[in-house]
Order: sequence, then C-alpha cells, then structure tokens
Amino acid sequence: MKLSSPEEYGLRCLLRMARAGGSVTIPELSEAEGLSEANVAKVMRRLRLAGLVESVRGPAGGYRLARPPERITAAEVLQALGERLLTADFCRKHAGLPEICVHAEDCSLRALLAAMQGALDSLLSATTIKDLLGNERQATVQIAARLAGVSSAPRAFLPG
Repeated sequence: MKLSSPEEYGLRCLLRMARAGGSVTIPELSEAEGLSEANVAKVMRRLRLAGLVESVRGPAGGYRLARPPERITAAEVLQALGERLLTADFCRKHAGLPEICVHAEDCSLRALLAAMQGALDSLLSATTIKDLLGNERQATVQIAARLAGVSSAPRAFLPG
C-alpha cells in the first residue's frame, strides 16, 4: 500500500491553505511546497471538482478551502485524488482470470484486505485537516486518539 504523489500533494496543499487562513495562489503553493506549478494546478483542479476547495477571482484571488478544516476529512482528500486499496473489481484486476482463480469462492486474503480497508477508512474518515495542523507531535497525539477508536473487525466484502 502506497500513498500516491497526488494524494500527498493534495494533503500538503490543503494544510498550507488551512494555515494561511485565506486564499493562496498556485505559484505560492508551488514555492512553499517545492512542487511544480503544473502538479499543483492538477491537484487543485481535482480538489475543486470534489468540492474541497474553491477558486477566488480578483487581485487577492487563488484557492481557499471550501469548508472549515475541521469539516474536511483525510478520506475525502484521498478519495478525490486516488483510489481505494480494495475495490469491488479488485479480484478482476489482481487475481488473473476470475473464472480460473482457485480462491474465487473462499478467499482468506480478501478477508484481510477488507479488514485493512475498513480500518483505513475509519481512521481517514475520523481524521480532519484540522487534526493535522499542529506539529508532528501534536498530529501524532491526534492520530493515536483516532486509532484507539478504529475497530479491527473486518467489514464484509464480496466481489461484485
């Protein structure tokens, strides 16, 4: 499991915007985060289409958060910019030919992946941009508190 570049860039840009408290331009985000303007523009477009940021026109224009940071979850950001670990078509993409997969009926790996996806979904849905605004130690405390509330029970998943 790996965080994609757009997912990381999106989280970083949203944190930068939340700290700024107002609108921030693509060149400002690019310089502050050490990213190309093209990458920032692509990420901001996807975040705007997902309703997480809004564009501001005029001399003080740029982008700003569409909602307060405590109302934007990490899950929303990652959903806008990437894809889930376990999707309904996972077995079709990773198991070869489904009609000959020896685990099509009873797959213990699918149970593990479903449990992982469920725990990850719970943690990301409970973690907001506001939770990540502090320093690393403060964020660690916030995330640890969220992890304490994450259930380890697997969610049911059967391929569609």
